[in-house]
Amino acid sequence: MATTSTDPQRTFGTFLGVFTPSVLTILGLIMYLRFGWVLGNLGLPMTLLVVVLASSITFITALSASALSTNIRVGVGGEYFMVSRSLGLELGGAIGIPLFLCRTLSITFYSFGLAESIFALGIGGEASPVAVQAAAAVIVIVVTSISGQSAEVALKLQVPIMIAVGLSLLALAAGVASGGFRAPAMSPSFATAPEGFWFVFAVFFPAVTGFTAGIGMSGDLHDPQHSIPRGTLLAVVTGLGVYLLVPLLLSVTARLTPADLEAGGVEVWSRVAVLGAWLVFPGLWGAILSSAFGSALGGPRVLQALAQDGLAPRLFARTTRTGQPLIATAASGVIALLAVLLGGLNEVARFVTILFLTLYVTINISAAFERLAGDPSFRPTIRVPWPVSLLGSLGAVAVMFMISPLACLLAILLEGALYLNLRRRALVKRWGDVRAGLWLALVRFALLRLRAHAGDPRNWRPHILVFAGDTQKRIGLVRLASWLNQDRGILTACRLVQGRLEEHAPQRRELRAAMDEDLRRENLVAFSEVNVVPDFESGVIETVQANGIAGLHSNTVMFGWPEKPERLEAQLRMVRALSHLKKSTLITRLNWKLEPGTRKRIDIWWRGKQRNGDLMLLLAHLLRLNTEWQDARIAVRCIVSNESKREGAEKDLAAIVPESRIRVDTEVIVKPADRTVIEVMHETSGDASIVFLGLMEAEPGTEAENARRLAQMVAGFNTTVLVRNASEFAGLLV
Repeated sequence: MATTSTDPQRTFGTFLGVFTPSVLTILGLIMYLRFGWVLGNLGLPMTLLVVVLASSITFITALSASALSTNIRVGVGGEYFMVSRSLGLELGGAIGIPLFLCRTLSITFYSFGLAESIFALGIGGEASPVAVQAAAAVIVIVVTSISGQSAEVALKLQVPIMIAVGLSLLALAAGVASGGFRAPAMSPSFATAPEGFWFVFAVFFPAVTGFTAGIGMSGDLHDPQHSIPRGTLLAVVTGLGVYLLVPLLLSVTARLTPADLEAGGVEVWSRVAVLGAWLVFPGLWGAILSSAFGSALGGPRVLQALAQDGLAPRLFARTTRTGQPLIATAASGVIALLAVLLGGLNEVARFVTILFLTLYVTINISAAFERLAGDPSFRPTIRVPWPVSLLGSLGAVAVMFMISPLACLLAILLEGALYLNLRRRALVKRWGDVRAGLWLALVRFALLRLRAHAGDPRNWRPHILVFAGDTQKRIGLVRLASWLNQDRGILTACRLVQGRLEEHAPQRRELRAAMDEDLRRENLVAFSEVNVVPDFESGVIETVQANGIAGLHSNTVMFGWPEKPERLEAQLRMVRALSHLKKSTLITRLNWKLEPGTRKRIDIWWRGKQRNGDLMLLLAHLLRLNTEWQDARIAVRCIVSNESKREGAEKDLAAIVPESRIRVDTEVIVKPADRTVIEVMHETSGDASIVFLGLMEAEPGTEAENARRLAQMVAGFNTTVLVRNASEFAGLLV
């Protein structure tokens, strides 16, 4: 009986769940049927160049996919899941629907290939078109039946297939070693490929595109963040190694003439390998069957993910008790069977290859945009520079056009139509000046889209409202705020003028112009704001509530360290009020004392109370992303009262590193009996460049006592930031 599930059982590891299906899909038909032809037409140097160029595109795409997969826990749907969570549901759906059809039709292609290769040996009688179609239909039914009943059985069947492929490679090497040698052809002939180098490259390229087969199993992996990058990259590197070795072997064996190589076909391997067809054909059949299994497992899971996201009927999201998308698998099998009736699918196969390439384009674009956007939540363990990912996208687009400009155009039009159809809202409006109207439309559209995507801790970043007063005197406070939001969030420098509005309103424009000049001179990107208020305390609360536009409001309020104790008491009262508004608060004491040439250190004192620690850690991470702080070391420290509490505290701190994906050092300090907590903190962090401390919300009437304690504490540090996390995502930001 089927059950509705959005989290199928995750049982497979790196080898069986990712590496095996990926590497066997790479080492497939092209290796057996076309490698000799490629070598015969291009010669050894240019063949190796083709291998390196093609593998470079797939390797970059594998790196981009690895970066995406190590930043989130990848759910069902593999590549579709990653793209939709990065570029949005509309573009994800525009890629996901063709991806499902690609993988489904691939079952038919591989079934035809297996059927035709069986008839090529004279098995089953004459290879009439009807007989080949019937055999392909039987293969489709068998493959989808096994895949629908148990992914474990389908994946474990690939282990003997891998052995068969490995034996065929060993047989080839042994045949070369025992059959004599000749000098390899070093120059191209283009005897059977008069179209030239890029035509041969386009024929070979599909050989390296199977590395995403393992990614398609993401929903069934025990640890996708661990398995996808390791299994995928290992499969790509293994495929590259084999594809560099095979042409070397074929080029130096005396068992083959240049004419034999130019003709191509599986006969090239059969003539060289020990035991000939007896070892080559099982490897060939195994490679085809493995690719079919990979498609039969991956396609239904894409359909399952589309159904879970509401882009396909919900019934396709239903799974069995073992987590198999049975209904989606049945639908995939029916489509594959109907495709058998089409007979020859060569042109469709080319179209399918191009659709796969559009997927690689979007994977690379996703990784590039994530890196360019610089969201604090994007902290993959595998980091790929955005120009590298962008280069992979451009390479994939170039290959698409080389394979078939017409099919490339049709694929782009199809996915564009799907994207437009999936868009829920559009902004169609023109007004005013053409240029002003364009910018206004873009701003309005962006704000509307931002409102639709708000409400998730993944997209949270500090938008800081800093009460800087005279920016000429407090420019350092604004600079620190700019570092903390990494020049990406919204930073507003505010000056409050106390008095009556009718008296001070005329000078607001002059004060704001002076602030803008101060910010420009210091190369600080920030908005300026001047408000006239009756008194400072109520003015801060009113300003905070009014700050922002169209849903884009400041979420963090920053104060400088006051000179008078009563002003600190007022700030503590404001912290309590701002907490009710879900605004986090930073009280900062600037005291930069950095010896020239010394490495900066950021110390965080972690108590685990009032959920301030996650915001402190995030702010320290954002600070280190700036050029001025990129060599800084982050140390998370904790004090316990006795030795018996050390182990528990160390376990708590040790869990921070993998959970946050932020490089930090941790230390648990046992307080000596003859030292106070503040003395221990001063001795430990007195030489730190900057110290982050949690700020407790003071109870009414205790502000003076808390102010005295805070003044005593910060006096022993350099620059200090007191952090009160009152965000709606408190406890979820790491």
